[in-house]
Amino acid sequence: MNKGILTVGIIMLAVMGLILINIISNYSTGSELDYYLVKETAEAAMEDAIDVKYYRDNYALRIDKDKFVESFLRRFAASVDNTRYYRIGFYDLNEVPPKVSVKVDSATVLSFDSQNLILTTTYDGIVESIRKDDQYITSANWDYENDIGKPVTDDNYGYNK
Repeated sequence: MNKGILTVGIIMLAVMGLILINIISNYSTGSELDYYLVKETAEAAMEDAIDVKYYRDNYALRIDKDKFVESFLRRFAASVDNTRYYRIGFYDLNEVPPKVSVKVDSATVLSFDSQNLILTTTYDGIVESIRKDDQYITSANWDYENDIGKPVTDDNYGYNK
């Protein structure tokens, strides 16, 4: 009788250990997967939302807020895990210069209702331009007579003296 209870106790302890390992694994990998999902989705949605006509006319990047939100939600819904609950919030959507802040709350194995979302993932993204005639880059960066735009040579630091 004693060995039977001991065996049942060991089996129950092993099952509890496996459940605990599963919960911790789900929590840690869920957070990482959510971050990369939000990051990649936001970057792709920002590229989709760039207003090409405005860029051609003004040489400045601009995104359309509505197009960004639509593209983000479509891409996120296509890539998301259907067994979890998500709450998506958009904060600080700027059109010029293009900047977005996205917050995604998600549920894990530990939550039993959709109101108790444990994992929070935030992402802030900007779109940058490297054009020389961009209005946000000063002309001093491209002026070789100015100290800011002067190329770095050994003469500037006195090595060839």
